Amino acid sequence: MTIHKSDQAKAPGARNGQRGSASDLPPEGLTPPDIDPASAPAEEDDDARLPELAEESTEAVAEGPLAIGHAAIEKAVRLAPTSPGVYRMLNAAHDVLYVGKAKNVRKRLSSYARVNAPLPARILRMIAATVSVEIVSTTTETEALLLEANLIKQLRPRFNVQLRDDKSFPYILITGDHWAPQILKHRGAQSRPGRYFGPFASAGAVNRTITALQRAFLIRSCTDSFFESRTRPCLLYQIKRCAGPCTREIDFPGYTKLVGEAVDFLSGRSQQVKQELAAEMEKASRELEFETAALYRDRLAALSAIQSQQGINPRTVEEADVFAIHQEGGYSCVEVFFFRTGQNWGNRAYFPRAEKSFTPEEVLSSFLAQFYDDKPPPKLVLLSHEIEECELLADALSVKAGHKVEVSVPKRGEKKELVAHALTNAREALGRKLADTSTQGRLLEGLATTLGLPHPPRRIEVYDNSHIQGTNAVGAMIVAGPEGFTKNQYRKFNIKSEGLTPGDDYAMMREVLQRRFKRLVSANNEEAGKANEKRDDDAFPQWPDLVIIDGGRGQLNAAKEILDGLGVTKVSLLGVAKGPDRDAGRETLFMPDREAIKLEPRDPVLYFIQRLRDEAHRFVIGSHRKLRKKDIREAGLQEIPGIGPSRKRALLHHFGTLKEIERASIADLGKVPGVSAESARKIFEFFHAEPR
Repeated sequence: MTIHKSDQAKAPGARNGQRGSASDLPPEGLTPPDIDPASAPAEEDDDARLPELAEESTEAVAEGPLAIGHAAIEKAVRLAPTSPGVYRMLNAAHDVLYVGKAKNVRKRLSSYARVNAPLPARILRMIAATVSVEIVSTTTETEALLLEANLIKQLRPRFNVQLRDDKSFPYILITGDHWAPQILKHRGAQSRPGRYFGPFASAGAVNRTITALQRAFLIRSCTDSFFESRTRPCLLYQIKRCAGPCTREIDFPGYTKLVGEAVDFLSGRSQQVKQELAAEMEKASRELEFETAALYRDRLAALSAIQSQQGINPRTVEEADVFAIHQEGGYSCVEVFFFRTGQNWGNRAYFPRAEKSFTPEEVLSSFLAQFYDDKPPPKLVLLSHEIEECELLADALSVKAGHKVEVSVPKRGEKKELVAHALTNAREALGRKLADTSTQGRLLEGLATTLGLPHPPRRIEVYDNSHIQGTNAVGAMIVAGPEGFTKNQYRKFNIKSEGLTPGDDYAMMREVLQRRFKRLVSANNEEAGKANEKRDDDAFPQWPDLVIIDGGRGQLNAAKEILDGLGVTKVSLLGVAKGPDRDAGRETLFMPDREAIKLEPRDPVLYFIQRLRDEAHRFVIGSHRKLRKKDIREAGLQEIPGIGPSRKRALLHHFGTLKEIERASIADLGKVPGVSAESARKIFEFFHAEPR
């Protein structure tokens, strides 16, 4: 590569700018037992944060500085090559303002030097701040793309899209330098002998998978020194998460077979492993070795937990990364899903720093090049938006990976569904982060201003109910205050009214509110009339300042009638009605004796109200499902239409337990021998009928 300078400025560096005891467990210290010592310091991922928005000046650029910038760029044009390369624009302090690449550097820089060219305000500000340009020639445009991504990550220029929170991804490592391989979490350079599986989106995803793999294959997770010092099995052996090779509870061939099964499972040969375990379980059962059969059953259940589809494990995509971008409120969120060996290995949201004028395509294009700067790309990269240099990026990734990498925007089929799912997650992740950007206090103040409350509420109670055609009806209350959600104050109400019309949401809400506020009123006795005016600044109040109902004007009027009947008049009421087609962001707010309130979709107060409503919905749905699952477990599979003894036996052989059958997706159920697509749908709907 050749370096060109437009003046004598120095090249800038980085921008300034039996029951075991506790002693029987593997030791916990600086290096937890399931983490590779080389990667222990980076065990957990921090939550990604939204970047600070760069302020875009609306003032005209001063004529003098802009002329100076044009002059500096014109000087660089005279020295610029017509070959591919990377250029860096520097300010007076030698800070890098912008890093760009081009197939023809001279032609690209000439576009900046034209005085009357119609350029965006962001580019004009960059030109005005430029005093010199540095150029690095490359052999190919592909090399220029890779160098540009590397320099952007290293120098973090102000006018580029910047990938933030860029940490290494964790892998699962099954070691190969010991006669009894261990399974552990690994980050960083893959220098230790063994098999690496990943990447996983987060440390939590790896930990959950390792725990399930230990239950399924009984592979040790302890360090070699701990392993060599054992004279009796540790607690992990007692709880059936290790085969105990340290004290020869299992022989070498037996342990090697377990390790081989784990490697096969993680390599994509999971169906073969499950079939072998099911056959062993059936054999042990026929020979009346029920303890052995139960062990195989538990191992099958652990494998089903790892493979649980939840609607996002692909059937036709073996290895791919899926990227989807969503922009809102001047921010961008890129959601990344990782699929390896046909399994979903987690997802992660990124919030790259980019000015508002960047389009989603521009942000995504720059993000991808930086993302793969230090990561091995898969064979397939799926995108939500068509980027300008798709073929160039595919060539660059192919060179980096040593195999062909396809980059595409799917138009139909399962691949499009994967991208759509990632896009939904990007939208939701950005919504959550936008809500978190304002402090809780500001949100409460904004809520008080929007709703005309006398003061910011210290206690907010949100109510919702759930049922399926009136069965297992349950109501719930969640509580929020200045410190966020107060989960120790959450309450659920099993609907007990006799003669209640199935599906009567108004009657259910009446019962919940009556039970809640009767208790408050009776607890305060003669002070009940003014209890909601009494405040203790040192304690979290028991009386709410604001009650939010998930529903429209009708639910609100029913709630007001109940509170008025109990003499509770100092509590503000708010009804939140979903928008057309239940679209988030188009909700209508109702308050007694007031006109309906419509907030802007990007209003932080609306995001806050949505979060409160969604948390109540999550809590009540969870409470309802617990009740329903209890009924299902008591009834068993016989209650499902069309499921006889043969299919029941096949389902239990495949999944191990009824609990894992409940968790299975339609696609998982359809893989069971003898279960047709229609039967799989009926089984899934039986367990997952959507409560109201």
